[in-house]
Amino acid sequence: MSGPASGGASDPVGPEASSATGRELGHGAVELVFREEYGRIVASLTRRFGDLDLAEDAAAEALAVALERWPVDGVPANPGAWLVTTAGNRALDRLRRESRRETKQEAAVMLHDDTPHAPTGPIEDDRLRLIFTCCHPALAPEARVALTLRLLGGLSVAEIAEGFLVPETTMAQRITRAKRKIAAAHIPFRVPAEADLPERLGAVHAVLYLIFNEGYLATSGVSTRDDLAVEAVRLARLLHGLLPDDVETAGLLALLLLTEARRPSRFGSDGALVPLGEQDRGGWHRELIDEGHALVRTCLRVGRPGRYQLLAAINAVHTDAPSGADTAWDQIVQLYDQLVALDPSPVVRLNRAVAVGEVDGPDVALADVERIGLTTYHPWHVVRAELLRRLGRGAEARGSYDAALALIDNPGEVLYLTRRRDQLAGPPAESSSARENPLP
Repeated sequence: MSGPASGGASDPVGPEASSATGRELGHGAVELVFREEYGRIVASLTRRFGDLDLAEDAAAEALAVALERWPVDGVPANPGAWLVTTAGNRALDRLRRESRRETKQEAAVMLHDDTPHAPTGPIEDDRLRLIFTCCHPALAPEARVALTLRLLGGLSVAEIAEGFLVPETTMAQRITRAKRKIAAAHIPFRVPAEADLPERLGAVHAVLYLIFNEGYLATSGVSTRDDLAVEAVRLARLLHGLLPDDVETAGLLALLLLTEARRPSRFGSDGALVPLGEQDRGGWHRELIDEGHALVRTCLRVGRPGRYQLLAAINAVHTDAPSGADTAWDQIVQLYDQLVALDPSPVVRLNRAVAVGEVDGPDVALADVERIGLTTYHPWHVVRAELLRRLGRGAEARGSYDAALALIDNPGEVLYLTRRRDQLAGPPAESSSARENPLP
C-alpha cells in the first residue's frame, strides 16, 4: 500500500437520500456504499455459512441488485443491512439450485440461523474472526495478508498486487489457493484460544496495518478510504482489549492512533495532499495523540521493542514537535536504526534515508536511496525527486516526479506531485521536511 485517519467515514448517500432518483444517484455512489460495507457482508455470511466463495459471490450479486434498484427506488434507510439481507437471500437462491438436496437444506437453515454452530472465540466480532481465519498458520504467510485485504477491505486483486509489488496474476493465484486451503482444512471461523494466538499475531498485525494504510492513502480512484482507516483502528482496539499485555499489539494501536490523528490536516481545500511539515497541527486530534503517546510510554517501560512499537515511537516524535522545523530528526534516525536491525526491508531503509536527509544532508541521503533502487515503488521516486530538488538538479528531479506520477492513481497525491514538479522552474527547496515519509 502506498503509505499510512478518528472520525467516521462520510456517508455520501445516507437515509436523507432515500428519495434519490436515477439522475441524482450514480453507480459510483452505490459502489462506494458497497465497498464500505463489503467486509461486514462477507464476514457475516462467512459466519452463517462457512463458505468464503459463496459469501463473495453473494456479496457481488447484492451489488448488482443495488446498482439496478437504488438509482430508481432510492437508497434504503440502512444500506448496509439491506446489502447483508440481499446477499443472504442470493446465497439462499444459489443453495436451492444445488443438486444435493440434503446439503442444500442444511445450509439454508444455517443461513437463517444467527446462532453460531461452532465456538467463535472470546470476541463476538465477525470481522476480527475473519482476520484470524485468514491468518491461520496453515496458510502461506504472503497469502494470509492478501486474502484478508481482499475479503475484509474489499480491495481488488490489482490493488493488493500493487501493494505487494507482484504481478496481478501471481496475487490472484495466492488468494485462490488460500481460499481452497481454508475449505479443505476446515479452518474454523473464530478467534483462537489464547495458546494459539501468538503464531497468528504477526499476520494479524500486518493485515490491520495494511488495511489502515489503504484507508489513509488509497491505492487508486480516491484519495482516502476513511471507512478502512476507522475500521482498522476499531479492530486494533478490540485486539488490544483481547491482549492488553502484548506490547506489540499496543504498539500497533499507538501507531494507528498517532497516524489517524493527523488525518484532518492531511488534504487541502483543493483536495491536494498536504505534506507533514505544512500541515495545520492545530487541526490534529489531540485526544488521539495523547492516547497514542501514553501507549508508547507503556511500551518503552517494558523494553522489548518491536516493529510497530518503533514505528509508533517515530510517529510520537513527529506529533510531539510543535512544528516541522522543530522535529527531532536525530531521534528519528536512531529509531530507524533500531528498526532496520529488526526489519531491514527496502521500504524501511527508504524511510530512514528521508530522516538521514534532514540530519546529514540530501547528498548523503540520495546515495542511500540510489542503493535501494525500488524503481517500481512510487514513494522511492518521490523521495529521490525531493532530494534531487534540494541539490538543484531540477531536470533529474522532474524525471523522478514523472516516474512517480506514472505509478499512482490517487487524486490528492497526483495533484500534489504535479504541483511540486511544475514548481521546479523556481528556486530549489531548502529542506525536505515539508514531506511526509512514505511510511512514517
